[in-house]
Amino acid sequence: MNLPGTQQPPLILVVDDAPDSIEPIVQCLQRAGFRTRIATNGERALTLAASLPLPDLILLDITMPDRNGYEVCRELMNDPLTANIPVIFLTIRNEEVDEQLGFDAGAVDYITKPISPPLVLTRIRNHLTLKAASDFLRDRNTYLEQEVLRRMRELALIQDATIVAMASLAETRDNETGNHIRRTQMYVRSLARHLQSHPRFEGQLSDADIELIYKSAPLHDIGKVGIPDRILLKPGRLTPEEFEIMKTHTTLGRDAISKAESLFGIGGSFLRFAKEIAYSHQEKWDGSGYPLGLSGDRIPLSARLMAVADVYDALISPRVYKPAFSHEQAVSELSAGRGSHFDPDILDAFLALQDEFRSIAQRFADSSEGQAHSPP
Repeated sequence: MNLPGTQQPPLILVVDDAPDSIEPIVQCLQRAGFRTRIATNGERALTLAASLPLPDLILLDITMPDRNGYEVCRELMNDPLTANIPVIFLTIRNEEVDEQLGFDAGAVDYITKPISPPLVLTRIRNHLTLKAASDFLRDRNTYLEQEVLRRMRELALIQDATIVAMASLAETRDNETGNHIRRTQMYVRSLARHLQSHPRFEGQLSDADIELIYKSAPLHDIGKVGIPDRILLKPGRLTPEEFEIMKTHTTLGRDAISKAESLFGIGGSFLRFAKEIAYSHQEKWDGSGYPLGLSGDRIPLSARLMAVADVYDALISPRVYKPAFSHEQAVSELSAGRGSHFDPDILDAFLALQDEFRSIAQRFADSSEGQAHSPP
C-alpha cells in the first residue's frame, strides 16, 4: 500500500517480546506491501522509533519484561520527534487491559492477538490515513504561522521605513542629516533601558513601550515641514515673532500624527508616543518650555527622554550660528539644566550613560555636508 504523495510504502515498527507473535504480524504487513522494523523490548523500540526514517505507525505490545507498553508509549508521546507517530497496542485476547490507561498514554487503538489480518490491515490503513491528514494540517498550520510572521515583519519594516522617510523629509528641509534621527533614536533607547528598573518609572517602560518610543523618536520634529523657509532656514537667531512661529512645529507635528491616526482608524497605536514626543519634547521640567508650559511629571515620559537626547545632539552638532560643542561641553551644559530643563532622574541617567552617548555620536557621526541652520 502506498499512501497518496509518498515515495515509499509506509514503515511500521512492530514491538513484541514474543517471536511467535511477531512473525505472523510481520508476514501480514509485508504481504500487504508495508515496510517493517522489529523491536523485542521497550528500550530497542524507543531507539528504532527515533531513527530516521521515522516509522509511520507503531504496533506495540503491552506486556513486556523491561518496560511495559504503557511506559514506552508515554515516552514516545513525550518526545517531540516521535509524538505524532500513531501507536496501536497489541494485547492477548481475553487479557485484562486497562484501555483508558492506554488511551491516556497516547495510544490510538487496540488490536488483539492472535491477529486477524483483514482487521489489522484495515485498522492500520485507517490510522495511516488519519495521520496523513493530521500531518497535512499541521504542516499547513506551520506554513500559515510562518507566513503571518513573515508578513508582520514585512509590515513592521514598511512601518519603520515610512517613519524614517517622513522624518528624513522634515530633517532635509531643516538641512539636518539622517544621522541626527539615528543618533537621537539610540540615545532615547539607551536612556529608557537604563531607567527601566528605576522606582519612579516602574510600569512605564516595558520592553514593548521602549521599542515603540524608539521607533517614534524620529518623528519628534515632523512639524517643521509646516514652518516657512524664511524662518526654518534663517541663518542666525530668530526674532521673538519668528520664534513664536517656530514653536508651532510642536503643534503641527502633533496634529499631523493625529490626522493620520484618524484617517486610518489606528487610534491608541504606537503613534501615541509619536504624538507625545512631537508635541512635548520642547517642554521643560520647571514649566518654562512650550507649547503648554507643562512641568514635572505632567510632561509625558517619552518627551522627557527625547528632550535630553535632542538637546545633547543639538549641542554636539555644528550650526551656522555656533560650532559643535565637545562632548565634555555638552555634558556640562546638560548638567546645568538638571531640575530646570530636564527631569533630574533622566539627566542622572544621561550622566551615567555619557560614554555610551559619546560612542553613539561617533558611530553615527555626520559628514561635513548638510549641517543644520535653525536653532534647536
